[in-house]
Amino acid sequence: MTAHTSALNDSHAVAAAVREAVAVAKVTDMHTHLFAPEFGSLNLWGIDELLNYHYLISELFRVTDLRPSAWWDMPKRLQAEMIWDQLFVKRPPISEATQGVVRVMTTLGLDPTAPDLRDARAFFAAQDRVEFADRVLDLAGVDWLVMTNDPLDPEEAAVWMQDAEPHPRYRAALRLDRMLITWPDACTTLKSQGYSVTEDVSGETFHEGRRCLSEWIRRMKPLYMAVSLPADFVFPDDSVRTRLMRGVVLPTCLEHKLPLALMVGVRRQVNPDLRLAGDGVGRADVTSVERMASEYPQVRYLVTMLSRENQHELCVSARKFRSLLPFGCWWFLNNPSIVREITQERLEMLGATFVAQHSDARVLDQLLYKWHTSRKVIGDALAETYVSLFEAGRPVSQADIAGDVGRLLSGNFRAFVGAA
Repeated sequence: MTAHTSALNDSHAVAAAVREAVAVAKVTDMHTHLFAPEFGSLNLWGIDELLNYHYLISELFRVTDLRPSAWWDMPKRLQAEMIWDQLFVKRPPISEATQGVVRVMTTLGLDPTAPDLRDARAFFAAQDRVEFADRVLDLAGVDWLVMTNDPLDPEEAAVWMQDAEPHPRYRAALRLDRMLITWPDACTTLKSQGYSVTEDVSGETFHEGRRCLSEWIRRMKPLYMAVSLPADFVFPDDSVRTRLMRGVVLPTCLEHKLPLALMVGVRRQVNPDLRLAGDGVGRADVTSVERMASEYPQVRYLVTMLSRENQHELCVSARKFRSLLPFGCWWFLNNPSIVREITQERLEMLGATFVAQHSDARVLDQLLYKWHTSRKVIGDALAETYVSLFEAGRPVSQADIAGDVGRLLSGNFRAFVGAA
């Protein structure tokens, strides 16, 4: 039997087959800020957490004169009630973030037009956290996901030090932000843990830094290491960050055969009064990623950029360096109109050799809307691509479609990190 025996008959059938394949495919969510149920209070879920998402906090301050300092003094329950009243009761929830909450509620059988949160809170209070985690992942079509795990965060480290075994559908990624972005603070923490490091990265700092990462790698079993870098990131330069990259991080990647995820383009605390909601975006220098890939060609790099203006340059870089795997539409780019544009551009330039999306979810329930939206947008972009192929004269089969859908939503990432 030839590869095209089961070829589809017309462009409408091709488009429908692509959308259906994307809709039902299992996803590997390769980057989230979620925590397994075993992590206690770090595991965020429920209506109060959904409403206190930093996107909604930013939106709230566009419609109220409340001072940020007064907001942060409020209990979380009152914050959630204010967001619900201002963004869902007094106004139609038309933004992407507010529509997401509506979709979560309707998926779970809750009323998104309720005047208050009483019924929603009662629903979540009745859930078992482990069973609910499995239910949400199943409803979202997520096979398993990857957390963001910071070994220098005291609350999180305490859980790992108890030799906790996370839920099997939650895998680890070792986050490096404290080490590479706020080294003086990290240095203090590392010294308190018995590592001989110095702020000027002299003496045994490189050796001790590698020892620290190696010990956490053995404990966490991460699929990759990751860092969120500012828009003005430069490599190489004479900064402490470059010295730590060369002396600690990249040698550890090579020793443990771990990829390094580079998330580039954030401008931290553009408005400090908004705290987590106060970060912004800036265009980054993609050539810094190219220089790192050229200097350390044996390291594999998962790369995403925060600025829309960087996306074409990243595609070009990925065409030149096989070690670069572009992934997802990160943070401020996770809007349907932009996801569609970026996905189409990547399909045109890279074929199906990238990771189509990740949720970046901070609250478990967000998986229910983030993946619903992403599947629709990715399905539309891939359908257009396959219709174009069909109209060019190449037969298209269900097997062709299934192969590319599997690669974009799961297979490319799993192969890159060596995960089953």
